[in-house]
Amino acid sequence: MLLAIDIGNTNMEFGVFSGKEIIASFRLGTNRDITSDEVGLFTCQFFQENSLDRHDIDDIIIASVVPQVMYSINNAVKKYFFNKTPLVVGDNINVPIPNLYENPREVGADRLIAAVAAYEKYGGPLIVVDFGTATTFDAVGAGGEYLGGAIYPGIKISMDALFSKTAKLPRVELVRPENVIGRNTVSSLQSGAIYGYVGAVTNIVHAMTGELGDSTKVIATGGLAKMVGDESNIFLTIDRTLTLDGLRILYEQHMKNQSR
Repeated sequence: MLLAIDIGNTNMEFGVFSGKEIIASFRLGTNRDITSDEVGLFTCQFFQENSLDRHDIDDIIIASVVPQVMYSINNAVKKYFFNKTPLVVGDNINVPIPNLYENPREVGADRLIAAVAAYEKYGGPLIVVDFGTATTFDAVGAGGEYLGGAIYPGIKISMDALFSKTAKLPRVELVRPENVIGRNTVSSLQSGAIYGYVGAVTNIVHAMTGELGDSTKVIATGGLAKMVGDESNIFLTIDRTLTLDGLRILYEQHMKNQSR
């Protein structure tokens, strides 16, 4: 079995694969001060609750956009998975995708990994919309090449900024209000947040599709993908395990190259 770990700015996602099938997954909040024992103990509990044996993990692959936690993650892996050395994207394993960015090093590994997975699963051209701390839009050409994309503030970042910069506006739950025209402050904030955000995402997708062509498929992933999907019809599908699948694909390609 393979353990794939995707470390983002907000969450760390762990997925266990048996072959191509993900059989269990869980998330931890990304805490830059987390210790290796905290990671290890959470992981052990997860394995126990899912009736999984840590001895059955053959390999581990990690992608991270948060360098500060890698020391703890690496130590946790070695301590709790019997001294295994993980494959780390950008360190001892690369993302095999033609990268047409002006400076390829500026593209986060998570964006490239999602692009690889989406192209293998759905073909191109396509757009991957990832609803994370930031909302990223990544364009992949018909031949599987990474073309570039757009970065937009995540809805939670936007709402936090609004709350912190205004004296009288409260924090609100991110749920769809009954009406677009709010009749109180809470519903007005919810309306602006939800419908404004959906409108921004839809507009960016339509503009990118205009450049890529009408055959472009749009794949969504990340925590708020369903909320936007419920309010629009721009997505072919919502793929919640896209980045973990990308790590599994990278691992399989790496093993094939190693056996040659």
